[in-house]
Amino acid sequence: MMHPILYHCADARSLRCLWAVEEAGMAVDLRLLQFPPRAFEPDYRAVNPLMTVPGWVEDGRLMTESAAICERVAEGSSLEVRRDEADYWDYRNWLHRSDATLTFPLAIMIRYTRVEPAERRLAQAVEDYKAFFGGRAKSIEAALSDGREWLVAERFTIADIVIGYAAFLATTLGADDVLGDATKAWLERCMTRDGFRRARKRQRA
Repeated sequence: MMHPILYHCADARSLRCLWAVEEAGMAVDLRLLQFPPRAFEPDYRAVNPLMTVPGWVEDGRLMTESAAICERVAEGSSLEVRRDEADYWDYRNWLHRSDATLTFPLAIMIRYTRVEPAERRLAQAVEDYKAFFGGRAKSIEAALSDGREWLVAERFTIADIVIGYAAFLATTLGADDVLGDATKAWLERCMTRDGFRRARKRQRA
C-alpha cells in the first residue's frame, strides 16, 4: 500500500499538514522542496501546476489547500470535531479563517521581506499588513479570554494546528508583538507539543 505523498517547504503553510500528520501518527512519504518552488523546483510543476506547497497526492488525487489536507488527516481521530459536537461550526469557521483572514497578510509580509529582491521590498507594505494581521489576530485572543486551553471542543484539534501555524509564522516575521497574552500562552502550548517538535525536526532532514 502506498502512503500519501506530502510536498513540503520548511516552515511554509505545508507545516500545518506535517504537524497534523505527526499528531495523527499517519505514515506519509515526505518530499522536501526549496522555497519558493516556482523559483527552485521546476519539476514540481508536473505534480502541482500552481507550484505551491503543500501538495498532497493520494490515490491519484492532488490536494493543495493546507486546511483541507488537515481535515483529511484528522478524519476519524480526536483531531477532528464531528458534526454532532456543539463546537462543530466554530471549528469549521476557524479552519477557513486560518488562511482567508490570518495567513494572507503574513504572506504579503513574506513577499516584501524575503521573496522580492532588495530593490522591490516595501517596508510600508510590511508595516501595513502587520497591523492588518494584528487586528485579525484579536479573534484568537477573544476566543481564549475565558481561560480555555484550546480553541474548540475542550481538546487539541486541527483548529489549533491551522491557527497555531499562523501565530507561529508571525513569530518568524517579528510580528508576534501584536499577539495578546492569552494567544502567546496558547501558542507556547502548541509549539511545545511533541507533534510540532517532530514536524520541525523532520523537515530539517
